[in-house]
Amino acid sequence: MAGHSKWANIQHRKGRQDAKRGKVFTKLIKEVTVAARMGGGDPNFNPRLRMAVDKAKAENMPGENIERAIKRGTGELEGVSYEEIRYEGYGIGGTAVMVDCLTDNRIRTVADVRHAFSKYGGNLGTDGSVAFMFKHCGQFIFAPGTPEDALMEAALEAGAEDVVSNEDGSIEVLSPPNDFVAVKDALEKAGFKPEFAEVTMKPLNENILTGDDTARMQKLLDALDSLDDVQDVYTTAVMDED
Repeated sequence: MAGHSKWANIQHRKGRQDAKRGKVFTKLIKEVTVAARMGGGDPNFNPRLRMAVDKAKAENMPGENIERAIKRGTGELEGVSYEEIRYEGYGIGGTAVMVDCLTDNRIRTVADVRHAFSKYGGNLGTDGSVAFMFKHCGQFIFAPGTPEDALMEAALEAGAEDVVSNEDGSIEVLSPPNDFVAVKDALEKAGFKPEFAEVTMKPLNENILTGDDTARMQKLLDALDSLDDVQDVYTTAVMDED
């Protein structure tokens, strides 16, 4: 796409995440706990837990913190019970926004999410209002300069669905969400380590924002992301940093 760089946007997003590292541990502990509760405490047989543990280790979370979170999830230790809720809405310029939460108080969470939307120029929608604009998938992004043919061969052999070359030279590999761990392991075994890898809600189309709209949308996304119950925020908006 003219006017923006996929790679620059990914780096920008990673930088913002790094800047909020203080809150990252809380989110990761919640995710580990819920994953263990839903699928058991053994990461070898629970892909969601394996992903959560890998993320926690990547953020240098101490092993004992991870173990405690797993034991809370399996009931070996007492802990708070969280439920998963997804909210859908609209941001600046009609951009779509999805907000995934883990909460022990649904009433508090919806009030906080609605307030963030209304305060920063968006509005909360109904269930299903924007979900169709996203694809649930595993996403791996490789830096410009990665050998495309070799990566494509390794990705397809690993069970990936698609390999996409971006204009800025970065390469995306997409996988079914349930195959994320297997594809990641196979790619790394073949010598390809992604700069960015997650199970995500990937927008099917993007809305490029410029000027004041970029700043306004970033404020909305930051407000949502700063809420204690929010785990992930997905949007069709692309901030043009130029």
